Order: sequence, then structure tokens, then C-alpha cells
Amino acid sequence: MIGKIIGAIAGERLSRNVGGVGGTGGALLGVGAATLARRLGPVGLVAAAVGGYVIKKHYEKREAGKLG
Repeated sequence: MIGKIIGAIAGERLSRNVGGVGGTGGALLGVGAATLARRLGPVGLVAAAVGGYVIKKHYEKREAGKLG
């Protein structure tokens, strides 16, 4: 229960930075992410974290190219 609440809060805050996803949609995605993380286990969690990091770096590199 606590994990779903934390996931919903994180998803709602993340949706502020992502276009096309509202606060409610972000909260629902956060709850889904918390459920998925629990099912993936520790190895899946590490894989998801690494994937998120790679996507973040790619996005930052793409944004830097647009500005320069």
C-alpha cells in the first residue's frame, strides 16, 4: 500500500516534466510502475534503473544538440 502511494506521488511529479501526461495519468503510471517493480524483483529493478539512466542521458544529449 505504501509503495503504491509513493509510486503515485512520484508519477504525478514526473508527469509535470513530461508533455502529454496529466497529473492523474502520471499517478496511475506511478502505481503501475510500483506494481511492476515488485513483480520484476531485484534484477529487474536494477535493469529498469540502468535503462532509465541510459534514456535520461540520451535525452540530455539530444537536448544539448538542439541548444548548441
